[in-house]
Amino acid sequence: MGKNKQKIVLPPELPPEVPDEEVEISDDDVQFVTENREYASLLKNLDTKSIDKHVTRIADVKEDAVEALYEERTRKRSRPEEKEEDTIEVDRVDALPVKTLDGKLYYRTLPKEPKKAEGKRDDDGAVGDGDTGGNTVKLSKAEKRAKLKKTRKEAKKQAKEGVNLEEVHQTPQTDVLDEVRKDLTVEEDNERKKYKLAELGTALLMDPETNIKSLKEMMQISKDGDHIIVTLGLKSLLAVFKDIIPGYRIRLPTEKEQEMKVSKTIKKMRFYESTLLSSYKAYVQKLIALEKHAVYKRVAMRCICTLLEAVPHFNFRENLVTAVVRNISSQDDIIRKLCCGTIKLLFTNEGKHGGEVTVEAVQMIANLVKTHDCQLHPDSIEVLLSLSFDEDLGKPEPSDADNKTNSKKSKTKNFKELNHASENEKKKTRQEMMSKTREEINAELKAASFAKDVAEQRRMQSETLSAVFEIFFRVLKHAIQPRSETNASPALCGHPLLATCLKGIGKYSHLIDLDFMSDLLKYLRKLAGGVVDGNGSAGNSSTHLTVTERLQCCIVAFRVMRNNLDALNVDLQHFFVQLYNLIIEYRPGRDQGEVLAEALKIMLCDDRQHDMQRAAAFIKRLATFSLCFGSAESMAALVTLKHLLQKNVKCRNLLENDAGGGSVSGAIAKYHPYASDPNLSGALASVLWELNLLSKHYHPAVSSMASGISMMSVANNQVLHSNTSPQQAFMELSLEKKSFIPESDSKRPTIKRKKGAPSHHPATTGLPNLDLITQVDQTAVSKKLSEHFLLIRDITENERLRSELDRTTSSLELFEQFRKQKRRKTK
Repeated sequence: MGKNKQKIVLPPELPPEVPDEEVEISDDDVQFVTENREYASLLKNLDTKSIDKHVTRIADVKEDAVEALYEERTRKRSRPEEKEEDTIEVDRVDALPVKTLDGKLYYRTLPKEPKKAEGKRDDDGAVGDGDTGGNTVKLSKAEKRAKLKKTRKEAKKQAKEGVNLEEVHQTPQTDVLDEVRKDLTVEEDNERKKYKLAELGTALLMDPETNIKSLKEMMQISKDGDHIIVTLGLKSLLAVFKDIIPGYRIRLPTEKEQEMKVSKTIKKMRFYESTLLSSYKAYVQKLIALEKHAVYKRVAMRCICTLLEAVPHFNFRENLVTAVVRNISSQDDIIRKLCCGTIKLLFTNEGKHGGEVTVEAVQMIANLVKTHDCQLHPDSIEVLLSLSFDEDLGKPEPSDADNKTNSKKSKTKNFKELNHASENEKKKTRQEMMSKTREEINAELKAASFAKDVAEQRRMQSETLSAVFEIFFRVLKHAIQPRSETNASPALCGHPLLATCLKGIGKYSHLIDLDFMSDLLKYLRKLAGGVVDGNGSAGNSSTHLTVTERLQCCIVAFRVMRNNLDALNVDLQHFFVQLYNLIIEYRPGRDQGEVLAEALKIMLCDDRQHDMQRAAAFIKRLATFSLCFGSAESMAALVTLKHLLQKNVKCRNLLENDAGGGSVSGAIAKYHPYASDPNLSGALASVLWELNLLSKHYHPAVSSMASGISMMSVANNQVLHSNTSPQQAFMELSLEKKSFIPESDSKRPTIKRKKGAPSHHPATTGLPNLDLITQVDQTAVSKKLSEHFLLIRDITENERLRSELDRTTSSLELFEQFRKQKRRKTK
């Protein structure tokens, strides 16, 4: 027992020692220790000396003896390894094994040849020399530690140098691989987000109340920086909101209502409505914010317009209407047409919103016109032509007192009939109960019905009309102002809204209050006359307005007069004078022929008896006009001329040709073609010699019309009617103009001359010699001309193809530049 107690037992091997400077302590460990110092107090009370004695069990042994024990243990462990290394197993193919009785196989082995190595290092740190015959030098513990530190420092130094070399010699392939990995990760992330959007949207459409929280997740995905993901998110949310938005406005409960105890169903409904409303508000705000960015503007505006068309009754519609009205004059054609189409649909489909959105939109358009000083695109007020007004709202309805008296009379009649039928009191009480129940049921049905309140409708219609005519009068006033008063730049001195404004006045003129009629006709008279200077007198030049705009002013004045014929007694002589002068100022390429044809129809053809002098002046002016311009304008003028001759029999004397002019002469004996007033032109003293030239017109329709007019008789009993209006004649010939080919005289005489024949034209000085004139083969000429025009056509086709090729190449170059910029941004 004593021997066993004195036996020294070595402790297990400890882990390798790590210097203090290499020990890394994380911040979390430091924070944990500082926060939980009560756990660290145990470490202070430990007795390290007793622990060392208990672990090592060799506290009383000297250090040299301990080292000798350690060396002996290492030698024992290394002996079997050395033994195995000294023997070499023979190849199993070359030698047969020996099988023992227990069934194990043993192969023949040969001893290893000793390797001669100088300075070989053992496991325990000793250095052996082959020449010394295996003599070793043992290292102390301090030397081992110093050597270990040295090797670690060298390893760190080599590692740093290797990192620097890798950074220097890094190949561009690694960069490319990194970019490819980034692109792959981005694409995978985008695909995952697309799938998530589709999954959330489908779940919402299937069960909105259960999955209403998914709206916030979809909103979060749509905030991504990638353009495609944002676009898909906005479109997905648009489809979801269009489907799940209810048909009523959501009103959130007040604080008192929230304090009240309600059922689970009502709580669930309140949570659903509040979540839906908050998500919808965030979506609308995001659309309005993205509308200001050029990249997302079209997508945002399309979503806004679609929402406004689908749910104009829902919350936050004022924000949507403001965004749409702000872009109805956009420079982008797609956005402008989209916004204008949305406003037109709101005006025509008032059943969805009850007319409230119409009033808001028209008032916003009025403010927009005022802010931009009438310098907007014509489409911005053309949408007002889609408005419809109920004229019956202005009529007084039968009063309630009359209805009550009628109902009382009917009741008394019924009661009398009942009294006469039977005198039973039970029947009387029964009839009274039935009448009361009927009244109650009718009152409930009226309250629950969707019938619109007439007073509210009348109020909204009056507000809409006032805003519309505010816009129209503002545009007219802006057009009347002289250029010296306008502070706008020369590029903004035009009147882009005037033509559309005049159309609107002509359409809604029957709804204008009579108090404003005199001012309206005064404005139209000034605009039709030309420029207005600072003193208020009309100028005589047409540089302020175009011929088409001045003609439209005349047309609108006549329409206003015709729609309010019972209440107006206005002299329109000034507008006839302007039309008489504008006929000569007309130019086909610059002005609109259909507007001139409309003015001729409304002012001269529509069942109005004209003064003989004025009618003759217009007849002569229209005949002169027909000689100067194309077939469409000539045909419209000749139709009007024929209509005037049919109504004014005395003017047919212009068709006769006396020695001194027309057979009937008025107060003015001589014709003045340049007179500005038709009553002072003296046209009755002239003759319609223009019809003779027009009968030889290249267009058969014009020549036949001129021939028919020249054959009209002067007899009073002749009744002639024309079913064609100037507008129809102009449109028919303007459409036919492109396909019409004038007939050429193919039977032209060819000049033939024999050789040596005397000339019949002796006085031919200065003229080409007639001997050079030979017979021309018509087929050869036509062939050459066809080849020439085929060549020209091929040249034009080549130019067109070349331009398309240039356009395609430029678009491809722009696409390449866009891809390069996108790659730079991703880097």
